[in-house]
Amino acid sequence: MPDTSYAASPEQTREPLVLRPPRHRIERRAILMWTLNALIWGILVVSGLGIAYALLPDTRPWLGPVLVIFAVIYAVNIAVMPTWRYLVHRWEITDQAVYALNGWITREWRITPISRIQSIDTRRGPLQTMLGLATLKVTTASREGAISIAGLNAAVAEEHSHRLTEITQATPGDAT
Repeated sequence: MPDTSYAASPEQTREPLVLRPPRHRIERRAILMWTLNALIWGILVVSGLGIAYALLPDTRPWLGPVLVIFAVIYAVNIAVMPTWRYLVHRWEITDQAVYALNGWITREWRITPISRIQSIDTRRGPLQTMLGLATLKVTTASREGAISIAGLNAAVAEEHSHRLTEITQATPGDAT
């Protein structure tokens, strides 16, 4: 069985990293961010299909049902997904690891040991900027090891980005 603990500095005790639910919720404004994002995409997709339906009469027999299916999928997505994601998403940053739980259909728990972190990024798209939110992305050498925590307060994301930078600089290891 592989060792799941990280190399602790002399001042720290060696504690195993265990899979557990992270302690913190993301910002409630993330519900609005996801709703607006789904609404924008829904309008673009359904409008595009509607325009094609109106302008291309030969496609109506098969495009009509496709249009209805996409309209229903986006309506359900807009009504259910944002709140569901908010209820699931959790995060936590400790001196040993970054913990994240996300998803809404498939839930994914992730733990990234501090010694494995290669880069820390803070991203803010247009909707996030408008709502004062940000995404904190922690990347490792593994393609599958990255953690993205979307829906954080922008100031909290920036604060934790700096904190993680300080912790990783003080942590022995080669991040591989």
